[in-house]
Amino acid sequence: MERRPSPPDTSSSPAPGRLRRFLPLRQSITARLVWMSAASALFIFALTGIVLYTVLKGELLRHERDGLVTTLNDISYQISRAGNTERWSRVQLKLAALSQADQRVSFWISCDDERFRYGDLTRLQHLVAAPDNNTVGMLRLAGKEYPLHTMTRILPAFEERPEIRVTVGIDTEPYFEMRRTFLLATFTFSLLGIVLAVISSYWIARAGLAPLRRMSARAQSFSPRKLSARMPVESLPAELSVLALAFNGALERIEDTYTQLEAFNADVAHELRTPLANLIGETQVALARERSAGEFKGVLQSNLEELDRIRSIINDMLFLARSDQGEAATALVHARVADEVQKTVDFFEFVLDDAGMSIAVSGDTEATAMMETSLFKRALTNLIQNAIQHSPAGALIRIDIARQDGGVRIAVTNPGQPIDARHLPRLFDRFYRVDSARQDINGSHGHGLGLAIVKAVARMHGGRAFAASEGGYNSIGFTISQA
Repeated sequence: MERRPSPPDTSSSPAPGRLRRFLPLRQSITARLVWMSAASALFIFALTGIVLYTVLKGELLRHERDGLVTTLNDISYQISRAGNTERWSRVQLKLAALSQADQRVSFWISCDDERFRYGDLTRLQHLVAAPDNNTVGMLRLAGKEYPLHTMTRILPAFEERPEIRVTVGIDTEPYFEMRRTFLLATFTFSLLGIVLAVISSYWIARAGLAPLRRMSARAQSFSPRKLSARMPVESLPAELSVLALAFNGALERIEDTYTQLEAFNADVAHELRTPLANLIGETQVALARERSAGEFKGVLQSNLEELDRIRSIINDMLFLARSDQGEAATALVHARVADEVQKTVDFFEFVLDDAGMSIAVSGDTEATAMMETSLFKRALTNLIQNAIQHSPAGALIRIDIARQDGGVRIAVTNPGQPIDARHLPRLFDRFYRVDSARQDINGSHGHGLGLAIVKAVARMHGGRAFAASEGGYNSIGFTISQA
């Protein structure tokens, strides 16, 4: 029975709209801006209210003090001239008339002589006296919600009247009521201002983030089928242009990587298809009729060669994969570069004799470096094989060693067809070949991973690979960090 594929589970990957609804507020830029605006408005209104309240309180108290000083000066002038009981009776009538006219004002006069007293002096028991004659004191009276502001002055003796103490009090109910009204109004308008600030900041944040939402919608429309699509930069604000440019740069790198991956997959399939086709074809031919043991042995030897080629490709791909994951050379030893170069050249002695070629080693033969010798020889072997493959018969291949920028530079130079400058940066890409004319010049060919391995070895030693073509000579090499 044919099994139908089950539909993809979308429960674990909510749509963008649903995802935005479930995101916490702390992850919302709009919410953050609104809360920051509300906090700023609260701080500004609170600070402004405190300052204004302090100023108002001081001004009201100053106004109360000025009123007390004026009243006290007026009655002090009259009292100071009342030196007998007759004049004192007129002063009492005057004070009574003032209290009747302005019920907020009260007067008390204390004296050792009972004849020169005024008011209910028992109320002065709760008087909080001021430190000097020009400072406002406080008096709380029974049955009154608010205290009285007071000011006291001592007048010297005059004629029959001994020294007296004059106290003037003013009801503070209007004073405290104004303070309370101001606090209520300030709180109300501050709260209203904060609400308006939150609403306006939300609107401003939504309007300001509109380009970002459009940018997000544009990004969600991208797909692998449209790798060439890019984020429009011209219509974005300056602050988002930098992000869009960085995003477009990432898209370009992804497109390049995706293109290279597609080419890589195609090249791998091509490289593996040929030996596999040979294996299948030879095996089918061998099985088509009866064969002798010798004939089967020949088929197996041929198959073994193809299998060895497949194994070589797979091993090289695994090595490059480890290099891409950041693997570095670990078995480092202190070695002289020229010695390792010579050991590698000796390995090609018979190959060079058959091709009528020779290799000359020159440059700084005393240069040393920390290297993993097996990887170094592997990279140099690939370079020499590449030089032999693309050099005419009887050519002289040069290997130059030089110290450069705190490292050692190894360059393999051979005469051959010039390489166009546009191909040079891509020589180290996997399975990359300049053109078919450069293949199999000497009847041999690689599988397209040799120079990629050279680049990987250089990177594992903290160096880089390079290539140049000039004057009929092609120079390819790599650098490693010097000891």
